Amino acid sequence: MRLPVTSKVPFGGDYNPEQWPEHVWEQDYRLFDAARIDTVTVGVFSWALTQPAPEVYDFSMLDRIVQRAAGERRNICLATGTGAHPAWLARAFPEVTRTDFEGRRHRFGQRHNSCPSSPVFRQLSAEVARRIGERYADYPSIIAWHVGNEYGGACYCDLCAAGFRDWLRKRYANLDELNAAWYTTFWSHTFTDWDQIEAPSALTEHWRGPDHTAFQGITLDYLRFMSDAMLTNFIDEKAALRQSTPDTPVTTNFMGMYRPIDYHRWAAHLDFVSWDNYPPDDRSPARMALAHDLMRGLKDGQPFWLMEQTPSYTASRDVNPLKRPGVMRLWSWQAMAHGADAVLFFQMRASRGACEKYHGAVIGHAGRSDTRVFREVSQLGAELDRLGGALLGARTPARVALLFDWDSWWALEISDGPSRLVRYQQVVLSYYQALWEAGVDVDVVAVTADLARYDVVVAPVLHMLKGDLAPRLEEVAKRGGSVVTTFLSGRVDENDNAFLMDVPGPLGRLMGVRVDEWDVRGPEVVNPVRLRGGGKVAAQLVFELVQPDGAEVMGTYQADFYAGTAAVTRNAFGSGHGWYVGAGLDQAGVSWVIRQVLDRHELMGPYPDLPDLESAVRVTPEGERLLFLLNHSADAIDVPAPGAGVDLLTGRPVERGQPLRLKPSAVHVQTMS
Repeated sequence: MRLPVTSKVPFGGDYNPEQWPEHVWEQDYRLFDAARIDTVTVGVFSWALTQPAPEVYDFSMLDRIVQRAAGERRNICLATGTGAHPAWLARAFPEVTRTDFEGRRHRFGQRHNSCPSSPVFRQLSAEVARRIGERYADYPSIIAWHVGNEYGGACYCDLCAAGFRDWLRKRYANLDELNAAWYTTFWSHTFTDWDQIEAPSALTEHWRGPDHTAFQGITLDYLRFMSDAMLTNFIDEKAALRQSTPDTPVTTNFMGMYRPIDYHRWAAHLDFVSWDNYPPDDRSPARMALAHDLMRGLKDGQPFWLMEQTPSYTASRDVNPLKRPGVMRLWSWQAMAHGADAVLFFQMRASRGACEKYHGAVIGHAGRSDTRVFREVSQLGAELDRLGGALLGARTPARVALLFDWDSWWALEISDGPSRLVRYQQVVLSYYQALWEAGVDVDVVAVTADLARYDVVVAPVLHMLKGDLAPRLEEVAKRGGSVVTTFLSGRVDENDNAFLMDVPGPLGRLMGVRVDEWDVRGPEVVNPVRLRGGGKVAAQLVFELVQPDGAEVMGTYQADFYAGTAAVTRNAFGSGHGWYVGAGLDQAGVSWVIRQVLDRHELMGPYPDLPDLESAVRVTPEGERLLFLLNHSADAIDVPAPGAGVDLLTGRPVERGQPLRLKPSAVHVQTMS
C-alpha cells in the first residue's frame, strides 16, 4: 500500500503524443508550462507501436515520448499499453478475441477486446509489460505504472468456460457441494461431471439478456469468475513490471460504481487506487461524492488518484453536456475533499479522429491558450502550486460507514422477483444522498471491513449476507451504535439461496422484525407513509409488510389493505438501535430516517440545512484538520466559518464565525484549529 512520491498534488493527465508530429509536442509543452501541468500519463494504447509483429519490439516512439517528458521535468505515469491488443495478434491467434453473450466470436476491433482466459494474451501482455518495465526502470521521472486501461466487459468463449470450471474446482470441494450451492435439483440440473458445466449465456441459462437467468447461483459465480479472470491479467502484468521495478507503485484506472468488476476483490493487488470520474450528467455532486468515497474505501481510507475526468465534455453518450464555468474546478476540489491526491484529465490534447475527437481536452484542435477551458485549467494548476503538499496523505475521519457490496448488487439485479425495477445503485445513492446533504463524512466500505470505529453503519438493500456480517452488525448496536438497513435485505446467503428463516434472515434479531409478505407495484403506485413526528412521505416499488417483534413502529403505511401497519421500525439492541426501512421511501423519507440516526449520535455537519453546500474534512499525517466547503448551488451562499484557521487558497487567516460568501461553484479550503 503505497502512493507515488510527489511534492504536491500531481496535475495533468492522459497525453497521446504518438498521435501527433513532433513539432506539435513543442507547442504542447509550452502550453503545459502555462497551465502548470506537471504529470502526464503516456503509452495507454501503445501495444501496436511497441510490438508491431509477433517477434518484433520497437520502442523508438515510446522512447521519444518518455525522454521528452522526462527532459521537460514532468512526472510520468507510464502505461503498459495493453488496454487493446494489436490487429496482428487477432489475425495470428483468433482465440484472443472475445466471444459475446450471444455466442458470437468477435474479430479485431474496438478495445476491451481480449479474452482474459487466453494463454496467448496472458503471455504476450505480460511480456510487453516486462520489457517496458525493464527498459524504463531507471527513469526517476516515472512515479507510477499504469496497467491496462478501464478493465471491463465479459467473454463467453470455450477458454473462459474451461477457466470457469477450473475456478469452480477451487471454490467447491466437490460436485456435491457445487450442486447444493446452485440448487441444481431444480429443473433437473444436477451435474455429475465438471465438464458438463457451461458458461451461463444466451445459449444456456439466460433469456432476454444477462440479468434474466434460470439459475442465479450459476450466473453469480460466473460474474465472480470473470472479475477474477481480468484481475489475473492485471496480476500477470504487475508481476512482470516488478521484475525490474520492485518499488514503483502500480495501479489501473477503475470506473467508480462499475458493475462488471468487483473492485473489493481487486483492491489488495493495487498499490494505490485510481479511477475515472465521468458522471452521467452535470447535476450529480452526491453521486460523484459516493463514488469518490467508494474508491477511497477500497484500501482502508488510503488516498486515491483521480486518473481521468473531462475538463469540458465527454463524447461517449447520446447527449454530452458542457461543464459550466467553474464546475471543472469545483468537481476537482470535490475529488480532493473526498481523498484524491492527484487531479488528472482525459485528455491533454484533443484527438483529431476516431470516436474521441469530440471528447473534451485541455488543449483543443486549434492549440489555443485563450479558451475558457484552458484558462480554468491554468487557474486550478496555479492553486495546486500554491497548495503544495499540504493535502498529500490526508485521510477522512469518518464515523459513519455505508456498506457497498458487489455480490448484493449482482444478486439483487439478476433475481426473478420481487421487482426488477429496484436498482441497487439508486437505492444506495438515496441513502448516501441523505448523509451527503447532512454534511457527514462517510466511509464507503466492503461488508468485510472492520466496523469497530463507526458509530453508524448504513446498509441499504443488503440483499446477500455473507460470513459473520450479521453478528458484527449486532456488535455495532450493542456498544451503542446504530445500524440501518432496508427492504430486500438479509434475503439470501453467499450462494444466492434463501435463508430458511423469517425475513430479514440473520438480521431479524438486530432489527426486531419479521416480514411474511411483501407487495410490489409499478412506479405509478404510491403508498404514503406517515412518519412519527415527520409528516407523510411517499413510498414506491416495494412495500414489505413488517411485523414488529420487539421493534417500535416509526412509520406506517396509509393505503391498501395493510394501511396502519409498520413500514419503518427502530429496535433497541444493546445500547444502540437497529433501524429497518421496509418501504421504498422517497428522498424526503430516507433523509428523515438518516437524520433521526445522526441526531442521536450528534454527527450532523456544520450546515445541515444547506443541502447544496457540501462539507468534508481530511486530516493530514501530522494531525491537522482541513475543511472543504463546496457550493453546488446556482446561487451565492453566506455562512459563518465553523472554526478558525488559514484559508489555503488565499493564505488569509479565518476567524470562527467569520462571514464566508461562497459564490456559485465556489470552493473554500481552510485549516481548522
